[in-house]
Amino acid sequence: MVQVSDRNVSLRTLIPGIRKEHTMTKIVIILVIIISLALPGCAGMSQTEQRTLSGGAMGAAGGAIIGAIAGNAGLGAAIGGAVGASGGYLYGKHKESEQSAYQQGYEAGRQSQ
Repeated sequence: MVQVSDRNVSLRTLIPGIRKEHTMTKIVIILVIIISLALPGCAGMSQTEQRTLSGGAMGAAGGAIIGAIAGNAGLGAAIGGAVGASGGYLYGKHKESEQSAYQQGYEAGRQSQ
């Protein structure tokens, strides 16, 4: 719904011929384009930063799809993006700690020889 002066008007009223299934298709296409344009920008990022960004993008896409089905794609994308970014960050930190422990064990093994 869009508020025009003192009343709410649906986008279908403002843009004749728009259908719900076309709106969903457009949302998915836009998200795919945004993700494909953002991925080359990950070249200078750490693994954790890449995982955080990827998790946020995937969460936003999934949230937008579920939100569109439920009736509010924007809110779904916001919640999905936040949850995805948090998950990506936590997973990235876990992998960093795993790699650090591996390196410490490797160095300890080399020194004991």
